[in-house]
Amino acid sequence: MPNTEITMLPDSVLLTDRSGPVPLYFQIATGIEQAIRSGDLPAGARLENEIALSERLGLSRPTIRRAIQELVDKGLIVRRRGIGTQVVHGSVTRQVELTSLWEDLERTGQHPTTTLLRREVIEADQRMVDALGVELGSPVLHLRRLRGADGVPVSILENYLPEDFTDLTEEQLRQHGLYQLLRMRGVTMRVARQRIGARRATPAESKLLEIDRNGPLLTMDRTAYDASGKAAEFGHHCYRPDLYSFEITLVGH
Repeated sequence: MPNTEITMLPDSVLLTDRSGPVPLYFQIATGIEQAIRSGDLPAGARLENEIALSERLGLSRPTIRRAIQELVDKGLIVRRRGIGTQVVHGSVTRQVELTSLWEDLERTGQHPTTTLLRREVIEADQRMVDALGVELGSPVLHLRRLRGADGVPVSILENYLPEDFTDLTEEQLRQHGLYQLLRMRGVTMRVARQRIGARRATPAESKLLEIDRNGPLLTMDRTAYDASGKAAEFGHHCYRPDLYSFEITLVGH
């Protein structure tokens, strides 16, 4: 269940220098950031709304709004529909390597959850033929899942798998990451072809991910291959950019 209790800001945030050169919004944002990093405002804490904060601090709503936006941009807090302004449970920075989102969340100490939106066996179209190397019309497992971290939606995952994996059950998919399930079947992922991009969310995606309508999304298309060179899965995923990022190491020659 989401946290619906309001957490009052500590006194340190209220102490602003109104005559100094530092902008008030920056002072407020800095105070809240320090409270978050020190643990005085724990992950999941729900903050007062802009009206309540502006009245209690005696500052204008635009000042409070800009302070909050500074923290949203840093990935420290998030605005959630029906919940309000909340300290995030920790953003995920993903190394661009052959791991799954489930594994990335566990590695960062967060609890991954899965809501299965769709599980169906379909006939392979030309897109699946090109991505998976299967025959046209052959059975393909189509999955669509909502992945959360400590109860906060992070990503919508859409995957297509060859006929060998059409017997994966709903229970398995809720309890494990996809790559974990493939490894249980003896599949060893060796290489993947991946493309990272960005686009605007659809209305349905905005609702599922609890973001602003038509807000920005990170996207990733990936085809992963096993040790024999056979395609094991193709995925199209979208991520909340305030809670998720990719990290790439570049080496000069």
